[in-house]
Amino acid sequence: MQFNELEIPQQVMQGVIDAGFSSCTPIQAQTLPLSLSGKDVAGQAQTGTGKTAAFLITLLTKLLQTPTEASKRPRALILAPTRELVVQIEKDAQVLGAHCGLSIQAIYGGVDYMKQKNALKDGADVVIGTPGRLIDYLKQKVYTLKHIEMLVIDEADRMFDMGFIPDLRFILRRLPPFDARQNLMFSATLNQRVMELSYEFMNAPQKVSVTPEKMTAERVEQTLYHVANKEKFPLLLGLLRREGMARTMVFVNTKREAERLQDRLNENDFPSRVISGDVEQRKRLNILEQFKRGELPILIATDVASRGLHIDGVSHVINYDLPQDAEDYVHRIGRTARAGAEGKAISLADEDGAFHVEAIEEYIRHKIPVEWAEDELFVHDYKRPKHRPAPVSAARPARGQQRGKPPAKTATPPAADAEAQKRRRPRRKKPSGGDTPNNGTTSS
Repeated sequence: MQFNELEIPQQVMQGVIDAGFSSCTPIQAQTLPLSLSGKDVAGQAQTGTGKTAAFLITLLTKLLQTPTEASKRPRALILAPTRELVVQIEKDAQVLGAHCGLSIQAIYGGVDYMKQKNALKDGADVVIGTPGRLIDYLKQKVYTLKHIEMLVIDEADRMFDMGFIPDLRFILRRLPPFDARQNLMFSATLNQRVMELSYEFMNAPQKVSVTPEKMTAERVEQTLYHVANKEKFPLLLGLLRREGMARTMVFVNTKREAERLQDRLNENDFPSRVISGDVEQRKRLNILEQFKRGELPILIATDVASRGLHIDGVSHVINYDLPQDAEDYVHRIGRTARAGAEGKAISLADEDGAFHVEAIEEYIRHKIPVEWAEDELFVHDYKRPKHRPAPVSAARPARGQQRGKPPAKTATPPAADAEAQKRRRPRRKKPSGGDTPNNGTTSS
């Protein structure tokens, strides 16, 4: 299906052309005829197949077809679980809605609080945000949700995983009735609890699933290496040298491992940087921009980056650590082979990671092809970085002291003890009338 076959306003169609879209992806071809006709839709599709464009085209079309008087009150609300996803949706919305004359505002934590507050107070037609900061401004009466005409929830399953459901329900209760607005929900996975939520806040939603029999993208070439933990880095170096990976995302499970891996790669002439939940938001966005522009060849990330990021030209995804959650495997490797492109996903299963392979293969419904690395692929003459100093913490116990116990008393030299007792002795009051206190005590 071509976009020009759909009833899309000219302003939106120009944005579609600017974005370089011509043919609909499967999820767009199935959902757009329903959503453009005003029906509620719960859509499931593989990550990177165009879900964002599907709901943005519908949203922009609806707002243009129901013009209202100039107002500062939001008319559409898009909820997403992570800051990175909010930023990505806003960028796509600015491109697709460039000719619509609608104001679009992203609201998320980690950046200038007052700047976003004032922007929201000045007014926006479309608000895109994470639940936490939206609720914060809502409680301060910075804006109102009483005039919302369209609600979109993206990555609904991630909302559950990150504990956002109470916050989500708080927002939903302050919207107009579900039959007085249009509701769209999109996610890579729609399990039973997500569908129960959709039946709760949506108006008879049409469920649309695209290729659910295969969870991973068609054009991702997947490979699994079984390797000892101490051999993982030598193998990673060998793969990086052999594959010639121009733009690579490497996933690990912990921030500590991410920092350690960054030091080792940089020392061996593979420039890399880390994004994780603890990295300050402005810095995270700056690192992502460097990676998108091609200035940074390797991005090391924890699972905070596996959802919602659309970065063109990611040639390889490497699971340096296999994820403990099978769903995260799907979202990680979905960073490559996006929107019909091709890519490779390489996973390293060490002694601990091997325990997760079976659950991942059961979830994705197929076996991951296994390759055995030849000896010459391992690089053992690599440079070792200088030791990263451990962060100093005020709460860290002294050496030899157990956490939670007071420090052991040390012997005080007699002279020092006598001096301390002298300093602690209360100053005596002079007795009135020249009397001296009895037995060396002060008068009462």
